[in-house]
Amino acid sequence: MDLKGCVAAITGGAGGLGAATARHVAEAGGKVAILDLDVEKGQALAEDIGGSFHALDVTDAAACVRVLGEISATGRLDLMVNCAGIAPAAKTVGRDGAHDPALFAKTIAINLTGTFNCASAAAAIMAGQAGRGPDGERGVIVNTASVAAYEGQVGQVAYAASKGGVAGMTLPMARDLARLGIRVVAVAPGLFLTPMLEGLPQEVQDSLGAQVPYPSRLGNPAEFAALVGHIAVNPMLNGEVIRLDGAIRMAPK
Repeated sequence: MDLKGCVAAITGGAGGLGAATARHVAEAGGKVAILDLDVEKGQALAEDIGGSFHALDVTDAAACVRVLGEISATGRLDLMVNCAGIAPAAKTVGRDGAHDPALFAKTIAINLTGTFNCASAAAAIMAGQAGRGPDGERGVIVNTASVAAYEGQVGQVAYAASKGGVAGMTLPMARDLARLGIRVVAVAPGLFLTPMLEGLPQEVQDSLGAQVPYPSRLGNPAEFAALVGHIAVNPMLNGEVIRLDGAIRMAPK
């Protein structure tokens, strides 16, 4: 896939990893649609990069189909990047008793089911468009997992379960879509300087960054975006979960 001229939809695109990816694709010449619930930030970024903004709750499967249909109606949908997610902290049994089942379900609904909703809706659109290049590629789907899928920490039972699900569906989804010329790859980031970590004191940020073997710092969202860009243009990347973590392996806490 050539990023120049491609049509990309990015969930969670108003901030953090999604926003960095939106900028990367736009700077490469792509047409970017930002999908998010943060209307103010989403619209501002869309205006800044010459893209479009679409309010979307990824847990609403029908809305995902509708919004992605609107985006592709003016041409194609070449790249679907799923970055929308939440990361609540709650133990299986905490001071107030058992983990809130509603919080667990919400985390799964946004991080896992929301990713599936957009990926499947995007795949249906891609399947109906003409293939491009020597391999007849119709589209690329990039989902966001996490190193927590493998080394979930204390208080991450819901988050780790949701990201483990994203990692687990990567290969079967890629196999499902192979005959249609659609690739599926997941990225599992480690410790990145997203809005959640930006709110921590600098000494805490430095302490977290020091846990990363090399480079010993928090990841830059632009580095995540660069990997997404490479996945899009490298046709042999398919069915894989790529750790982007500076070789960190998370401790229990």
